[in-house]
Amino acid sequence: MKLLVLDVVGLRPKDLPHAPHIRAVAEQGFVAPQTPVFPAVTCTVQATWLTGRLPREHGVVANGWYFRELAQVWLWRQANQLVQGPKFYAVAAERDPGFTCAKMFWWFNMYAPVAYAVTPRPEYHADGLKKPGLYSDPAELATSLQQRLGPFPLFHFWGPLADIRSTRWIADATLEVIRRHDPTLVLAYLPHLDYDHQRFGPDDPRSVAQVAAVDAEAGRLIDAARERGARVFVLSEYGIEAVDRPVFVNRTLHERGLLRVQETSHGQLLDAGASRAFAVADHQCAHVYVREPRDVAAVREAIAGLAGVERVLDREQQRELGIDHERAGELVAIAAPGAWFAYHYWLDERRRPDFAPTVDIHRKPGYDPTELFVDPSLRFPKLRVARTLAKKLLGFRYLMDVIGTDPSIVRGSHGRTGGAPEAGPLFIDSQRDDVRDRVDAADVFGRILAAVSAH
Repeated sequence: MKLLVLDVVGLRPKDLPHAPHIRAVAEQGFVAPQTPVFPAVTCTVQATWLTGRLPREHGVVANGWYFRELAQVWLWRQANQLVQGPKFYAVAAERDPGFTCAKMFWWFNMYAPVAYAVTPRPEYHADGLKKPGLYSDPAELATSLQQRLGPFPLFHFWGPLADIRSTRWIADATLEVIRRHDPTLVLAYLPHLDYDHQRFGPDDPRSVAQVAAVDAEAGRLIDAARERGARVFVLSEYGIEAVDRPVFVNRTLHERGLLRVQETSHGQLLDAGASRAFAVADHQCAHVYVREPRDVAAVREAIAGLAGVERVLDREQQRELGIDHERAGELVAIAAPGAWFAYHYWLDERRRPDFAPTVDIHRKPGYDPTELFVDPSLRFPKLRVARTLAKKLLGFRYLMDVIGTDPSIVRGSHGRTGGAPEAGPLFIDSQRDDVRDRVDAADVFGRILAAVSAH
């Protein structure tokens, strides 16, 4: 049977009154809270969906981690091989040689064994210029989609301009792939709701208004699925909760002489390989890497004493949450309700790295949601952005240094588990043949396989 799986990021059961198209799918079938995996962040959750396994088995312990053999922190890697274990599209293809899958902007997209794959892949020129780009398989798919739909709006996919335009483009591209190729399984990633939920908090009126906007895009895909007789799953990776307190684990470790930096001409850089301890901050989870076993107890004491830290897990305690993998930190910190972990490690704002006030998801050694905002302290910010964009369009090198370094403006985050079910992730099925009161994130793997195997 054909199946459409919509990943509507940040959608909660309590949002459904504002989402008529998605609600109609639930009314036709059923909706249930989804028991999340920890940490409840994009890459970890998607890896669990793909494999039916916990992080201890698939190895995706966060959106990024410390690659010890390279002494480097890497976030947002795209290689399918990073997820350990068989994925449902590979299993389905083994069972049915006629099975095809379109993976539209889901993570771990590159080199996945699917028929059609499209994912963002910015182009970095030798002179420092950054331009929007896509990676696809087959390679000509990205070219034909952009000829038909226009360039992928990368700067509306993430950053202070992030909005519905990127989600609309993804929906358009997915409809094109469905029309041209009619795959057995279509995986579509709709990220838009996540933006304002983090900017303003999930229950702010501006965020609530965006539920209807993403629902309209989901509705177009749902209609296309119905026309081809396909089953529909709608699911979300996490629910976003209101926050008002950033926690600076790395600054504490820096103050205690455990974290080391390199002094460069463009600011202080985290020197992970030389540090006795540092944290990879990822929303409400922080992996704390401790070089020497003798330092673990002292590092744990320092972190556990910070306001906004709920728990600090050692290797033994990590087993409780299924995150005891070699890629995890020697310690894993969990934020308290209303708090989240900021990556900032420098102690003197004059020595911050030059990438700190920019959108730079690969050089920052941790997640930075302030990239969703223009620095509120800037005078005439629209003029500053317009002038910088003009340089970009003319092909000049430019520095889009319009992001603030005060993370206290962030109002939504995620990663913790155990909150109220109506404010967490959900699972919706257009059919009622396996109704449950709650669906575990690890069960999505089996549900997708069962759906595409049904006749």
